[in-house]
Amino acid sequence: MFMRRKRSDPRLPYPTRLVPAGTEMIEEYLVPDGEKARVLDDLYPFDPVPTLAETMYDLHEEKRFRVGDFRVIRGEAMDMLVSPYYFASRGTVIDWMPPDFRPGETLARRIRGESVSLLTISWGPRPACH
Repeated sequence: MFMRRKRSDPRLPYPTRLVPAGTEMIEEYLVPDGEKARVLDDLYPFDPVPTLAETMYDLHEEKRFRVGDFRVIRGEAMDMLVSPYYFASRGTVIDWMPPDFRPGETLARRIRGESVSLLTISWGPRPACH
């Protein structure tokens, strides 16, 4: 029996580098600063799209960051917009919250081009690991 091949999205036209993440290597795009606004607009899945100067909150890392510091990695079949803390805690764009978001809150976000929304629920701060 043959397995169906997953459809793969086209790659971004930028060079990449391999970044160690635990036992695996992750391919990260080197997006030039002058291209970041376009890449953000292409990959950001929610309305409205933030500006590069805005601040967001990473749920996994529980820290704020400047949107323009985002990173883009290549997954198995697609490019993924991730937080600048991705290699520490694996926060993707789904985990980006408004800067005033507090753990334990709920947030509804409209998916671009769709009539549906995504509801994000945070269970509160993660237990201390130390």
